[in-house]
Amino acid sequence: MAVRIRLTRLGRKKKPFYRIVVADAECKRDGKFLDVIGTYDPLTDPVAIKLDNTKLQDWLGRGALPTTTVKSILKKAPVAE
Repeated sequence: MAVRIRLTRLGRKKKPFYRIVVADAECKRDGKFLDVIGTYDPLTDPVAIKLDNTKLQDWLGRGALPTTTVKSILKKAPVAE
């Protein structure tokens, strides 16, 4: 089972809000996921990124791979490495 760290969309039309989740690579975008590790709100200024760093490091240690979008968000996050 390939596990990915990716975004799932919430919010309403034209007002996106995202959860950063760990999910099986074959599941749908807004489908079943294994764990929620943070949130991402692109509409605030500055962009609001909240992460649970212990969960993030745990899933990265288990071999979960972030998508390219999540990888760029993690670079912008204040403490995530």
